[in-house]
Amino acid sequence: MILLPRDLRAALRENDALGRACEARGERFDPVPVLKLFNPLGSATWLATELDSDGDTLFGLADLGFGCPELGSFSLSEIAAIRLPFGLRIERDGAFATRLPLSVWAGWSHRAGSILRAEPILCRARPEDRGGG
Repeated sequence: MILLPRDLRAALRENDALGRACEARGERFDPVPVLKLFNPLGSATWLATELDSDGDTLFGLADLGFGCPELGSFSLSEIAAIRLPFGLRIERDGAFATRLPLSVWAGWSHRAGSILRAEPILCRARPEDRGGG
């Protein structure tokens, strides 16, 4: 199972609660991704912003490596169950940190064709050049 430290789990749950509150008020909610999962042998990458109360359903940007990253829900347990060659599994990027909201990640990932190709662009760009999705 992919280990979610208590602080990450709490941040994901807090974003879920904030998102529901914003939705109830008719406000837009555009949180910053707090979790990055990746395939160490391929290009599949997931950025998560929220964790549902079931403790398994994440929401964020999913990129399975086919050139079309999508916003949506995905299962932590299903991702954790993926078995890769050489005994490897999907990993959590412990160094991942961003200040950019999910909409910016989604927009640039769509333009670049993947989260992996968007990441260096977003890291290098000046804030005013990043823009939204």
